[in-house]
Amino acid sequence: MAGGRRLPGGGVDPGRGGPTIRRIVLGSRLRRLRVRRGVGLDAAAQAIRASVPKMSRLERGQGGCKERDIADLLTLYAVTDIRERETYLALARGANTPGWWQQYGDLTPRWLETYLGLEEGATLIRGYQSHRVPDLLQTPAYAAALARLTYPDDSANAVARRVDLLERRQQLLARQDPPRCWQLIDEGALRRSVGGPAVMREQLRHLIRLSSAEFPEIAVHVVPLQTSAATVLAGSVTLLRFAEADLPDIAYLEQLTGALYLDDADDVERHRLAVDRLAAPATELTDTDTFLRQLLHTT
Repeated sequence: MAGGRRLPGGGVDPGRGGPTIRRIVLGSRLRRLRVRRGVGLDAAAQAIRASVPKMSRLERGQGGCKERDIADLLTLYAVTDIRERETYLALARGANTPGWWQQYGDLTPRWLETYLGLEEGATLIRGYQSHRVPDLLQTPAYAAALARLTYPDDSANAVARRVDLLERRQQLLARQDPPRCWQLIDEGALRRSVGGPAVMREQLRHLIRLSSAEFPEIAVHVVPLQTSAATVLAGSVTLLRFAEADLPDIAYLEQLTGALYLDDADDVERHRLAVDRLAAPATELTDTDTFLRQLLHTT
């Protein structure tokens, strides 16, 4: 996968490491310590007065953790160096800090909250969208129109808050150290009217600007309608890469009422290759600008 550097030693970049990232990193490191010390999962669970399933969830970075439990595990694993212990305890404190997205908890299911935490910490966001403009590249008007279509029973206030949530996500592209955002958009998604001609024209102008030299970290490519390789993927896919060595690349497949998170290396590689096949016939950056301007002229 192109781009995305790893931090030496598996450190957590404080500018990127939100609670989701810190939970996963902490769990991965604790598991590595346990295995290195030859401690069984049941013994580790007993040390923190927990069940084996709870201990397993802790090592997978699922759910919060008590700082006291982490301290007890470090003692069990014979970690006595004060600075090393504090590194783990600081990770635990960070893992328990509420994510900014929790203020939108009434609008975001748990599976989406997981993605928001991963997206926040990614150094490379690489994706293919088959039926809509990628979330991070949407205008507020396009996002509002899409929300009204997706959630027809939402109040005007709920739609506005969904747009606020999206704009908050998009702030990561304006950070001092933004992730590389490499997006393939199916031509059909750009020709499908969302919100009417005026909204689509504004969206196309926005994509033209984002694909310009003004935003070197963003690359936009259009997959032509006649591309047969698009049939390989059943739908949209996002590939995430992280700086932390403890975090594997992830393939994220969003569905209407849920999502799949694939971190098995073979699964991720298969999706990466599928995206690569789509990239081959996609427009080059200069051609993208020409295509978008032509489409704008006829919209």
